[in-house]
This record gives sequence, C-alpha cells and structure tokens, in this order.
Amino acid sequence: MDMQLTDRLAVVSGSTAGIGYAIAEALAHEGARVIVTGRQPSSVDAAVARIRANTGREAFGFAGDLSTAASAEALVQAFPAIEILVNNLGVFEPKAFADITDADWMRFFDVNVLSGVRLARLCLPAMRRANWGRIIFISSESGVQIPSEMIHYGTTKTAQLAVSRGLAEDLAGTGITVNSLLPGPTRSRGVGDFVDALAKADGKSFEEFEREFFARVRPTSLIKRFATPEEVAALAVYLASPLSSATTGAAMRADGGVIKSAF
Repeated sequence: MDMQLTDRLAVVSGSTAGIGYAIAEALAHEGARVIVTGRQPSSVDAAVARIRANTGREAFGFAGDLSTAASAEALVQAFPAIEILVNNLGVFEPKAFADITDADWMRFFDVNVLSGVRLARLCLPAMRRANWGRIIFISSESGVQIPSEMIHYGTTKTAQLAVSRGLAEDLAGTGITVNSLLPGPTRSRGVGDFVDALAKADGKSFEEFEREFFARVRPTSLIKRFATPEEVAALAVYLASPLSSATTGAAMRADGGVIKSAF
C-alpha cells in the first residue's frame, strides 16, 4: 500500500536506536525525508548512514539534547518546514516510589513530556500555514496501567495522552491530526539490554525470562512476547500518513493486548 508520504519532511526525536530508529527507517521506506535526532553526533551519523543504505532515501541528522529549549529551537530553525513530528524521546528507570527524588520527577517530566510539548509548539506554525501536519506522541501502555515499579514513568506517559487529546481538540477542523501511540513491552535497545542483564543475572536465557515475564508481570498480554520496534513503527507510519486523516485525538495501541479493555 502506498502511504502517500513521498517527500514529506518528518522528524523523530530520539531516533538513533530502538522504536525511534524503526519509525524513522519505516518512514524513509515510504518515501519521507527523515530527520534523525540524538544527543551524540556519532550515533546520529551512524543512524543516518544506515537509513540511507537500507532505503536509498534522503535522511538528515541533528545532534542535540531535545529535552532543552535551545536544542529544540535550533532543530526547527535548521528545518523550518517539518510536516510530521514523532515525539519518541523518553527515559525509563525501574525505581521504588520512596527512592524517586524530586530531581528524578523533574527529569522524567522534562524529557518525556515537555520535550514533546515544546517541539509541537515550535512545529505548529508551519503546519498551520500548510493546513496539514501530523503530530504523534509515543506514549505507553504504562500510561494506562501504571507500573508500581516506575510510577514516575507511568505518570509521564499518562500526561502525554492528555496533551495529545487536548492538542487534537485545539486543532479541530484543520488538516493537522494529533494522536498518541501506546506500545506495550517492546524489545527496544534499552529494554532489550535491561532484560538481557536480568536474564543473565538469573542464569536464564532470554526466551526463558520472556516466558516468565509474561506469565508473572504482564499476564494480560495476548501475544505473550515482546513486540519488535518494527511492529510499533508500522502503526506510527499509518498515523503519519495522509491515509489517517480521520484518525485524530486517539490513543492507538501496539501493546500486544496487554491493556484489558476494548476502548
């Protein structure tokens, strides 16, 4: 299916690896001009080269900390006509509630919530002029089912759902859509490394740990495995495309059925 994304300019925050990279490469496969972002120039350059090699498409890089206003403003100054914004930048960390400091709370809010709010605000003027745009917040099933082992993370993912819906309401009647995407447990780089370390510490293979994880920690999963970043990216590409014009203000799931609800 042609997703009608040829030559659309898209930026994916936090896209040198994991879900963000998978989204960037999938958009490029569909013909979009993709801006890869990350904090380390070497990682950005490597991801851009990989996308160009794998897709034969044009890709750009931007190195900076997009949780800061200065880097966000520099990005939009360098690329003033962004049409598709995928707010993927985020951090997570299992931590007992009593051990989560004020500084932790503020860091999680700045990175997971405010970075996307700021980028949306900066990209919207060009989208309004064109009366077309796509804004996607990569939230999580943890925003609906708050994990007790990382309440600060779940709280920020709930906040993203609120921002996404509210902004969609604000843009009602325009050609700009705003949606959130809720992955479930996904074998991205960070999660994969974390799970591999836990499995090794327990003397288990990844497959053994995965079976136990979904039996004990996420028993409501219907696929009983970690999703791949590419599976999440497939839904993101649809939401970024003109074909999704009737989908806005929605919280779309790629959670493997973890959330035990039809709505």
